[in-house]
Amino acid sequence: MTLTSLAVLAPLLPFLAAVVVLVSGRSAPAFVRPLAVLPTLAAFALTVVVAVRQGTGPATDAGMRLTPTGSVPIDLALHLDGFSVLIAVLVGLVATCVQIYSTGYLRDDPRYASYSAMVSLFTAAMLTVVYSGDLIMLLVGWEVMGICSYFLVGHYWETSEARDASLKAFLTTKLGDVPFLIGLFALAGETGTFRINGILTGVYAGQIHHPTLIALLLLAGVAGKSAQFPLHTWLPDAMAGPTPVSALIHAATMVAAGVYFVARLLPLFELSAAAMATLAVMAAITMIGSALAALAQDDIKRVLAYSTIGQLGYMMGALAVGNRSSAVFHLLTHGAFKALLFLGAGVVIHAAGTNSLAAMSRMRDLRTRVPDAMWTMGVGLAALAAIPPLSGFFSKESILRAAEHAAGGHQGGVPSAVGWTVLVAALLTAPLTGAYATRLFLLAFRGSGGAAPAPHRVPVVMNTVLWVLAIPSVALGVAVGALPKWFDGTALTPTLATAVLGAGLALIGVLLTYAAWRVAASRAVPLTAVAAGPAPGTLTAPASTARPGTAAPAPEAAPAPDTTPAPDAAPPPDTAPPEAAGAPAPEKASAPETSPAPEKPSAPEASTAPEKASAPQKLPAPETRAETAAIEAVQAAAVAAATGEPAATEAAAIAAHPVVYGDIAGAADPADPGRLLLGPLHRHAAHGFHLDAVYSALFVRPVTAAASLVRFLDREVVETYVSAAAGTPRVLGALVRRAQTGNVQTYLSVLLAGSLVLAAVAVLVAGA
Repeated sequence: MTLTSLAVLAPLLPFLAAVVVLVSGRSAPAFVRPLAVLPTLAAFALTVVVAVRQGTGPATDAGMRLTPTGSVPIDLALHLDGFSVLIAVLVGLVATCVQIYSTGYLRDDPRYASYSAMVSLFTAAMLTVVYSGDLIMLLVGWEVMGICSYFLVGHYWETSEARDASLKAFLTTKLGDVPFLIGLFALAGETGTFRINGILTGVYAGQIHHPTLIALLLLAGVAGKSAQFPLHTWLPDAMAGPTPVSALIHAATMVAAGVYFVARLLPLFELSAAAMATLAVMAAITMIGSALAALAQDDIKRVLAYSTIGQLGYMMGALAVGNRSSAVFHLLTHGAFKALLFLGAGVVIHAAGTNSLAAMSRMRDLRTRVPDAMWTMGVGLAALAAIPPLSGFFSKESILRAAEHAAGGHQGGVPSAVGWTVLVAALLTAPLTGAYATRLFLLAFRGSGGAAPAPHRVPVVMNTVLWVLAIPSVALGVAVGALPKWFDGTALTPTLATAVLGAGLALIGVLLTYAAWRVAASRAVPLTAVAAGPAPGTLTAPASTARPGTAAPAPEAAPAPDTTPAPDAAPPPDTAPPEAAGAPAPEKASAPETSPAPEKPSAPEASTAPEKASAPQKLPAPETRAETAAIEAVQAAAVAAATGEPAATEAAAIAAHPVVYGDIAGAADPADPGRLLLGPLHRHAAHGFHLDAVYSALFVRPVTAAASLVRFLDREVVETYVSAAAGTPRVLGALVRRAQTGNVQTYLSVLLAGSLVLAAVAVLVAGA
């Protein structure tokens, strides 16, 4: 089989699998899992074969005319080079791991068939983008990924968070896609082709007459798809979707598509110094702002989401200084360790029953519950922080080297100011990255207090996938010497100066965060002192946690308060209300005087009589709204936990967080080292520096007001006019019906009277 045939089959197999599952998933559910995993696994194998056969040789191009358009023709074209085949391998690896992981994560989900079909279609679309040699073909894959993300992010559509997040992701990316589409047509109009090779030929031949305009239009679409400032706000909210979806979007699809697009057309962007400067400023703001925001998040997945935004900013910074090799190198390493981190976060949420780092920090045994997740996430976080000798160190240092090279004025076509902008921003982000990576690990795995509630068995496939992804997270760095042969020959090995500076700053961030964690631990308070205390009755278990045809299980008793002091912490008060959602249940606790805690069976009794231990118990009488909300959150988490399915636990945790803590992003935890490090900036960073509020004031509210005005005009003006227009003939018709008496004498009398009137008028007019 030829190389091009193999490249065509790679996206075709998951596409066909998606079609078959969507058509027959309900009638033949036994075949859904094989159809989800095996075609994706086969596509991954094909991408590896294509990469091996393409190797470091000259690029392979193939195509056929799809249709003449009368102006610019559209082709079905493939372009295979070192960049595309290696990214395709990454896409295949991550998609296969996500599909295998999902068989355990969503094992009892009633919508697993449609979910797996969307993941397969997502994979096919990204492979189409990667292998495409024609911009229209690339655009098809680009847009298919957008609609797939809408359905996947909104998988838990029973929750308002998922519905709002899916709509926000779709509309924000479409906002960027409009100028992106205009830019594509303008580019094709000036070069006379949609073929990428033909466009690059036109660039070198000087056929582009408006490079700045075209480049800026294209950058708008890239900013939306790759979640760069100012169109990045959809990505943190997209964490309302299932964790495997987050891994797929963040690691190898969608957000990586924008980086890959700019890398493919980098010579076009280099024609405009203004476009390169815009790209550099966008990358710099994104890097620093997202790192600060990540340091303030309480949701473990939102920390990783802001981390993705910042790492994409690194890649955009590398492109801004004209080095696509370092950008794609970081894209490859980031895809491996970010997929590992998200899938590891899914295991942690399943074990803890919450996505809140504040709650996890009060669980002493989480690290022993999920040792595989702890060790593999430790590797992933170290790679994220660019700690040598892990893969993230080598790829990030290659970006610093490229920025340093451009800052010295040695990169042709790139102003030195652009190089300095990227270099300074990257160096400032390095300690922040080390800080939020360390904070996540300490809060999740070095907690103290009670035991994590409702221990769950983690499916073997989920742990296996983590160790598989840990291998490239560690080992990809050794390819730093060989990758230039696959790319464009640019050296990627770090220089001594950038290596020492970058790694040193990262270690400073790690050490400062550890010291802040030790200090902040002395301020630890019971978790319900952190809860915001919303109104009672606002939290219920998501509908997705109760399977069709089954009754929701009875909630477990609210856990007793945690009185075990944190390291170096002063003893907490004797009285404390029940813990919030996902809070640990310690072995011993002092019961509040006004709200006695329920009795707990002793350890032997619990082990010999599980029925008794799991039986519903009377909840303590709440004294405050905060206590009531905490009890309701525990009830919802218990309902989800009783199903034993990780996805159900996650859905309940997502719904519980804004209710218990009063905020979907942060928690007012005085024991959080991020709060100590950021100081007064913490509140603003937790809310993404209020960009959503700004956009709401500038765009959402005016659009809503305009829609209300249109509604008023439609109902009160247009409908009134239409009703009046219809009423006038009706009144005239009624009058005519009254005149139609059927009496001939009446008709003759009226006719005679009318004739006399007309005669009189005629005489008067003639006399005048």
